[in-house]
Amino acid sequence: MGWHPHATVAVVVEKDGRFLLVEEESSGRVVFNQPAGHIDEGETFVEAACREAFEETAWHVTPKYLIGFYVYKGGNGTTYHRACYAAEAVSHEPETSLDDGIIRALWLSRDEIAGLDDKLRSPMVLKCIDDYLAGNNYPLELIYEYQN
Repeated sequence: MGWHPHATVAVVVEKDGRFLLVEEESSGRVVFNQPAGHIDEGETFVEAACREAFEETAWHVTPKYLIGFYVYKGGNGTTYHRACYAAEAVSHEPETSLDDGIIRALWLSRDEIAGLDDKLRSPMVLKCIDDYLAGNNYPLELIYEYQN
């Protein structure tokens, strides 16, 4: 069948100098990640980013721009292609149940996140935040999605 990368999205959401993360169970470990996940069939990158953020944090977000596109080969041998967006937190529905495997959503500073080094799901977590803080800012239209 050949090699197939996993198409994923993530969002960096900053509020009052803190970043929205999820604490989750992954491969038998408890790790921290941005709200992130796979793109579903028929879904645009931006739609997937909004959906994943809500399912994992109960926050409705609005992507504002693309921070970057990242490629990472995980310890499991899977290659992930990640489009990471800067998004604004719009509203919260705290009574909403979070996705399976998600322990909780939390807000942490960049330094607190850096202190979680060995508990980050991947190096992309801090890289995306650092690129956001460095001002990486590409228009949402950078990713062209042909609609039939």
